[in-house]
Amino acid sequence: MTELKSRDKSGFSDVRRAARLSVAPMMDWTDQHCRYMHRLLSREVLLYTEMVTAPALVRGGALHLLAHDPLEYPLALQLGGSDLDELVTATRLGADAGYNEINLNCGCPSDRVQSGAFGAVLMQRPDLVADCVAAMCAAVDVEITVKCRIGVDAQKPQDVLPDFLQKISNAGCRRVTIHARKAWLQGLSPKENRDIPPLDYEIVHQMKADFPDLHISVNGGITTLAEAKAHLDRGLDGVMIGRAAYHQPGDVLRAADPEIFGTGEFSDPIDVARQMLPYIERHLSQGGRLHQVTRHMLGLFAGRPGARQWRRTLSEGAHRDSAGPALVETALAAISE
Repeated sequence: MTELKSRDKSGFSDVRRAARLSVAPMMDWTDQHCRYMHRLLSREVLLYTEMVTAPALVRGGALHLLAHDPLEYPLALQLGGSDLDELVTATRLGADAGYNEINLNCGCPSDRVQSGAFGAVLMQRPDLVADCVAAMCAAVDVEITVKCRIGVDAQKPQDVLPDFLQKISNAGCRRVTIHARKAWLQGLSPKENRDIPPLDYEIVHQMKADFPDLHISVNGGITTLAEAKAHLDRGLDGVMIGRAAYHQPGDVLRAADPEIFGTGEFSDPIDVARQMLPYIERHLSQGGRLHQVTRHMLGLFAGRPGARQWRRTLSEGAHRDSAGPALVETALAAISE
């Protein structure tokens, strides 16, 4: 795979095309080091930041959370919040930083998110979400999207989801990603909310039939490109993959361009690991630590001969003060051989 060059976001005005396959925003995982590697694996997929809260940007001044490399485009910023003025300000900051899309989180079920009155709890306040979407759309030219659940707690998805989609659509949202599970705000942990509530893909497909002009992606429980293609073939506009893309990127993302987008070739994870070396050098020269990058690379060779030694070498050595690119080269020898 040839080395990628930094790319201006204007080359990706059609973010909808990239949304045919996207990597989910995942707290503590999809930071800029992770995204950089993912982009080396696929030129086409849409990447998302971790959720960044509007209060952190507006009240906390944590603008470092917006840092990214232009190579990551097409790239979406996911915001968490429910205060209209703060969301508008955060949206402007995200647009000024160069993000191709601003996504409003209406799906995260964590207690911390609930206490801030955003995330999945907003499924109970569709009018507020619509007001936020309308204000965000009016503030910037960048596309505003929403990620939601099919409902929360005792809500009946067949009743609340169409109402929710209608209201955000009327407010100017033209693209939505639906996690095909309810969120239980009481009684389940965030981790349990990713697995225990049953998946209901059929209601997502029904929403596409009911809202044909709305770009709808499905998220939740999808682990392979074959599963993704099955949803696309049935008429959905996009598929978002989370944990599988993170833990087995060499399986999911290396084949995404030819199999989902019909472009390019399969990427080579060995080549990608080597392309990460200059990035690691830059990170270390700026005071960073090796493990901050390599923790995202552990699954690069999942299922391949030598993968265990690759993981062990990086896991045991990357925290050392002296650790640098040479450790990655050592770990890579187990794969190359």
